[in-house]
Parts: sequence; C-alpha cells; structure tokens
Amino acid sequence: MGMVQEFKEFAVKGNVIDLAVGVIIGGAFGKIVDSVVADLIMPVVGLVFGKLDFSNLFVVLGTVPAGVPNTLDALRKAGVPVLAYGNFITIAVNFAILAFIIFMMVKQINRLKRSEPAITPAAPATPEDIVLLREIRDSLKK
Repeated sequence: MGMVQEFKEFAVKGNVIDLAVGVIIGGAFGKIVDSVVADLIMPVVGLVFGKLDFSNLFVVLGTVPAGVPNTLDALRKAGVPVLAYGNFITIAVNFAILAFIIFMMVKQINRLKRSEPAITPAAPATPEDIVLLREIRDSLKK
C-alpha cells in the first residue's frame, strides 16, 4: 500500500500537474505551428523559390522498380529507400519558428517581471507597550 500512496502523492503534486498542462498545451501549440508553416509560410517560400514543395524533395537511394511513379509516396509504398530531405527542411523550419515564438514569449515575460515595482513590506507596527516605554524613557531624559 505504501507504493500506491507515494505515487498518489507524486501524481497530485503541483509540479506534475503543471507539467501535464504544459505538455498538453505544447502539443496543441505544436499543431498550430505546423499549420502556420505548412499552410502559410511554406507556400510563400515555395513561391519565392519557384513553387517548390519542400515535402516532396527527396533523393532515391535504391533502384526504382518498373512502373513505379517517381513520387515520394509511391516510392515509399514500393519499399524503395529514399532520403526525404524536404520533410527535414519542413520540420527544421517548424522548429525554428517554434523556438523563436518561445524566445519572444520568455523575453516578454522577463520584461514584465522586471517592470513590476518591488513591493517592500511595511514595517510592522510597534506594540503599544514599547511605545509607552519609549515615552517614559524620553520623559526621564528631560
């Protein structure tokens, strides 16, 4: 029963729950970045470089059987080894965009943290008996 209790305590700790939320949001955010890259950025980059579709750039590493079209999907289905460097370019662009967005978010958060004024706690009120003793001391000095 001890191991179950330890796991329960571990699983409900704040850090574990925060991590789980971060992973879930990160997964969703990753899909958004994939869509931005695939649907918005890559068509523009492809247009600039002569309508290239990076996801279909590859080098055939084996022999192509007769009758198999020279497309990435057809070659993979036929079991021909291909070096699909276009897919790598797409994923690298995704990573660069995601890393830049995270960098900008962290930079903004750090800027907000620095701009918050430091709140200094007010000095605790002096107890009434100490105030009275100070008054007595001051009156005796006179």
